[in-house]
Parts: sequence; structure tokens; C-alpha cells
Amino acid sequence: MLKNDVIRKVVRGLYTQAVENACCGPSCCTGSAPEFALQLGYSNEELGAVPGGANLGLGCGNPQAIAALKHGETVLDLGSGAGFDCFLAARQVGESGHVIGVDMTHEMLAKARANASNNGYHNVEFRLGEIEHLPVADNAIDVILSNCVINLSPDKPCVFKEAFRVLKPGGRLAISDTVAMEELPEQIRSDMKLHAGCIAGATVIDELKLMLQEAGFVDIQITPKETSRDFISKWAPGVPIEHLVVSATIEATKPAN
Repeated sequence: MLKNDVIRKVVRGLYTQAVENACCGPSCCTGSAPEFALQLGYSNEELGAVPGGANLGLGCGNPQAIAALKHGETVLDLGSGAGFDCFLAARQVGESGHVIGVDMTHEMLAKARANASNNGYHNVEFRLGEIEHLPVADNAIDVILSNCVINLSPDKPCVFKEAFRVLKPGGRLAISDTVAMEELPEQIRSDMKLHAGCIAGATVIDELKLMLQEAGFVDIQITPKETSRDFISKWAPGVPIEHLVVSATIEATKPAN
């Protein structure tokens, strides 16, 4: 198994490169950023509504589609990158709402902050931090979004415990991420590039459910997207991953009491 600090170092390095390349390396993106976003379920209207450069073509789904964001809510995006999902969320929650993006990459953070400043987003802020140690107060968030980031964490139980901590009672998760349909072979799990590329860190669905339950979440729904096999198969040419890893939506709620 890969050591946690090594995983973080490699992931941070590749996503630093993504600021310039609009791709994190061997996977996580397919084709041009706008084309891939449309394939993930975003609309042309959504793509036209965000600042140029916010969409880097990273992700494996559309958490906005399951978030059901409401005016005035406070939203947290785990692994916010250049701010794509944050800026879309900002439109939904309005000026009375607030959106926080957390990212561990200085270069991503600088790009996201510039996008916000240059385009007049006053209800969005970006904070430096790791998703295992969120720089967010307890019981402060209505909805947590994340798009193909939690798979990258070497300590997923900690991520879900932190998510539970910062959510308000009744708060909810709306996540798109890769999941494993069966236990991944060791040669895939130990491949550093495949881990940074959103593949090797994918967790079996039953294990994910257990992590969420142990963190305290209820109403857990994990829904694999069979149509994702097509683009995931292109993430690692020559590696037979399409029958092992798919994109899924992950929904859960923090009990109201």
C-alpha cells in the first residue's frame, strides 16, 4: 500500500500541473474541458455561466444535479480546484447564501480566487486545507459538494467524519466520485499514477457505505453510473479498468437531531 504522505505529495504535484494543463495526468479528463463537462451532465448554459478557466475538465460527474441547492444555503466544496462547482453553486444559493471551496493546492487556490475576484463573486471564498482536516467550523454547512476528489484521499473515514462535523443537523452530502465494483487488484491499487488519476483510490461500495454509517450519516444512497464506463475506459489506456471502476453519486444526510 502507498503511504499517506507520498500519496498526498503526488496528488498535489499532479493537480498543480493541472492548473496549466487542464488535466491531472493519466486520467480524470477526456477530450476538451467543455466537451467532457457536457458528457458529465452539465449544460451549455451552466458552462457559459462560470468564469473562463474555472472548468479544467476534471471530475467524473455532476454533483449539482443531486444537490437541490436552495436560496440562502451555505455550501462547501471539497477539492474545489479552480472553482467550477463553487461558481455554479453560488448562482443557486444567491447573495444571501455562501459558498466555501477547500483545496490543498496553492496554485489551484490562486486561480480560483482570481476567478472570483475578476468576476464579482462576493458570496464565494476559497480556503487552503486538506479535506481530512477541514478549515471550517462545526455545524456550519448545509450542503457538501465534491467531484471526483474523495477517492484521492488516503484516509476516507477521516474525510467523512470531518464532513459530518461541519454539516449542520439535517445537512446533506451531494458527491460525484469513482467507486470500485469489486476489490481492485494490488497492481492497480499500488500504482501511483492510477491513484492520482482517480482510479486506484476508488473504494468498494459496501465499504463506502460502512464508512458513512460509522461517521454518523443516514439515508445513504450510492448509485453507480453505468454510462461512465465509456469515458473511464479512456483514463488508463491498456489497463482493463472499465469493469472495475465507475462513477457514482453519493448522497447522505446528517440526522436532524
